[in-house]
Amino acid sequence: MFREFFSVFRSDDPLSAMGERFTRMLGLTSDMALAAARIYFDGASPEGRQALYEQDIQVNKLEREIRKLIVTHLSVRSRPVDVPYCLLLLSLIKDVERLGDYAKNLAELTTLGGGPPPDDALGAELRAIRAHVEMMFRDTPDVLTTADRDRAVKMIEEGRGYTKRCDELMKRVAASGYDSPVAVSMALGGRYYKRFAAHLLNLLTSVVMPLHKLDFFDEKAVVQE
Repeated sequence: MFREFFSVFRSDDPLSAMGERFTRMLGLTSDMALAAARIYFDGASPEGRQALYEQDIQVNKLEREIRKLIVTHLSVRSRPVDVPYCLLLLSLIKDVERLGDYAKNLAELTTLGGGPPPDDALGAELRAIRAHVEMMFRDTPDVLTTADRDRAVKMIEEGRGYTKRCDELMKRVAASGYDSPVAVSMALGGRYYKRFAAHLLNLLTSVVMPLHKLDFFDEKAVVQE
């Protein structure tokens, strides 16, 4: 479905305005996640949080604009063929909006006093998770635009493995000897990276699953060409 979805967005069709805003939303939230990671992991200036809040306002504005465009289009100018695309987009923009929220949450962890993740095995695991999720942020827009089913399936399978690693990391942090600020910061860091991955996985399911199974992936039920 996503191949047709983006071919419409690249045309002069009224839906193209929605697609352009969706692309901007996804780009903004990717930038936010990378900036938040620099604050959390690398000790970048916490003043950068203000820029994240300003970007989040832009993301929320774009989400509202897309919703308004969808309602107007379906009420006034829609064709039956447009309905599935509009329903799909309503689901996807919510996932993208949540990416921005978790980016803000990640950057705010520095206020807990735990500092950057420690240079130990658990810190190394969280950094490995970061690297993979940042790869997902980088590659997901291209997979969506090209509707590359093989890459989408591969990324979904790998991403699901990393969400399980986040769960395991949180358990290990809970059993560690960290003091409270470090333990809370590490556990929440793992939680937010799990949520990043989960929402990106939801986006990727749109390439391989029918609309009624969006956000759900079952290897046996993957739609065939």
